[in-house]
Amino acid sequence: MTTIARIEKRFGIQASVDHIWAAIEQLDGWDRWNPIEKGISGTIAFGGKVTLTETLPGAAPRPVEATVSDWQPNAQLVWTEKRGLWFQSMRYFEIEELEPGSSIVANGFIFTGLRGEMYFDKHKKTLRGAVDSVAEGWRAAIQV
Repeated sequence: MTTIARIEKRFGIQASVDHIWAAIEQLDGWDRWNPIEKGISGTIAFGGKVTLTETLPGAAPRPVEATVSDWQPNAQLVWTEKRGLWFQSMRYFEIEELEPGSSIVANGFIFTGLRGEMYFDKHKKTLRGAVDSVAEGWRAAIQV
């Protein structure tokens, strides 16, 4: 059985999905709004590679090499990273249009495997702060 641990932050915003997606698809602009994933580069495409430096508070900067496992323009970006034996992480950004000019967006982490659950349990407070700070930065970047 696969163990799963998840943490996310969702918020509503008065902005078009095109405008919200623009902040996601412009990888070279992430440093302006995302305080935990720095220097991101790569290709948003199925199987595309993404590299970045994860800078969680209280932890040493960690290089990340992930694979885009799912994406849909104006809707979502998901990447996965195998982080050792019995440990995989998934990072996601989602946009749900409620009506034109009004959306709900989310960002979060999903950890699978025994060590993934252990990592989550140990760092839950830090991860909560991370998704909250990314949400605040994302909101500020897309506020119209």
